[in-house]
Amino acid sequence: TSVDGVWGPGLLGSLPGVVSGPLTLSSLGTNWMREILSLIHSDGDPGWVRSVLNWDRAPWVESRPGLEAALKYPPPRLLCSHLPVQLFPKSLQRSKAKIIYTLRCPKDVLVSLYHFSKLVRYFRDPGSLDSFLEDFLSGNVMYGSWFDHVTGWMGLKGNENFFSITYEELQQDLQGSVRRICHFLGKELSEEQVAAVVENASFQSMKGNKMSNFSQLSDEYMDHQKGELLRKGICGDWRNHLSEAQSQRFDTIFRERMQGLGMTFPWD
Repeated sequence: TSVDGVWGPGLLGSLPGVVSGPLTLSSLGTNWMREILSLIHSDGDPGWVRSVLNWDRAPWVESRPGLEAALKYPPPRLLCSHLPVQLFPKSLQRSKAKIIYTLRCPKDVLVSLYHFSKLVRYFRDPGSLDSFLEDFLSGNVMYGSWFDHVTGWMGLKGNENFFSITYEELQQDLQGSVRRICHFLGKELSEEQVAAVVENASFQSMKGNKMSNFSQLSDEYMDHQKGELLRKGICGDWRNHLSEAQSQRFDTIFRERMQGLGMTFPWD
């Protein structure tokens, strides 16, 4: 189904006017941010992330079961979404919710989404990388255009309850990033607790944690024989997949679509 340019498996539920607690929205990088926020929420204690599935810790608000589960949690609660800004109520911007928006190099998003689409059974076959590139650039992918998604959410930049960070910043300085996130949330952690968040939110820790690596996701939804959802956790992997012509094609569209945003990115 397609709603306002968003492709999905028909799981959109009704959203409340106000969502309380930290909220993470992203193109990709959501799983890492969810792990970081789960650990911040538990003061660095890894017990929660090792005993509760990540999608139960921070449910997806675009799925009816996820939304219903989230509304039962006491605030401050963790919520996740990939939805574009226009599908959220305007009241979100005036609410007590803390919105954390995670961006990632769109070429890495493309490659990651391409592999992800091969694993998830309810996604349509992505076809060749070349054809998927054209789908991605035209916004003919789940949740719609990356360019529209980013420009939409970054329109909230400057709002008191909005914080954005890139996947690349998390990679370069996870400890500093955790401190910045804590400051935004008004959450005070000791140096030892910050160190515990950093240690347990590392890619290797997540990859080895069955509650976070999606190995427990039913075969009904994901074909585990085709690979793992957490693949490499690195920046710049697109260079191993895109040809020079494909990269140049991407750059041309990127410049056309993002020139009015007035932002610089770590991958520029």
